[in-house]
Amino acid sequence: MSHALVPASYVLLLRGPRGDEEILLHLRQNTGFRDGRWATIAGHVDPDESARTAAQREAYEEAGVSIAPDALEPLTTLHRWVQGGPAVEQRVDFFWIARSWSGEPRIAEPEKSADQRWFRLRDLPQPGVEHEMIVIEAYLRGLVPPILTLTSHAG
Repeated sequence: MSHALVPASYVLLLRGPRGDEEILLHLRQNTGFRDGRWATIAGHVDPDESARTAAQREAYEEAGVSIAPDALEPLTTLHRWVQGGPAVEQRVDFFWIARSWSGEPRIAEPEKSADQRWFRLRDLPQPGVEHEMIVIEAYLRGLVPPILTLTSHAG
């Protein structure tokens, strides 16, 4: 039996003083995944790149900002899997925080983003992408373990 684990990188682009930060979110559209929900900068890790490089690439592709490698702070890794589900639902998500970047954030992929705005971390819009909100809520509580696991059941 072969096992596939689909990797993705997520960037929490944060500004403002710690404890009263704002996060850049975009409203997904035409992607086939969680359209109509507010989401962080995110995307799959390509076969020829690291999780950190994927985070940098996605930040540029989605928000038009460049992030230096050392400006990406690892936050957590989320292992999401569907018990009894297909291989494509076995995922590992690398979450990063970026507090500095170059360029002014903008909608760089208008076909995939209906809106993009800054929101206070303590006042997030709904609906959000569920697993991203779990990580953001853990960050707000100050209790982010190095590895999180989220299990659901097929059917």
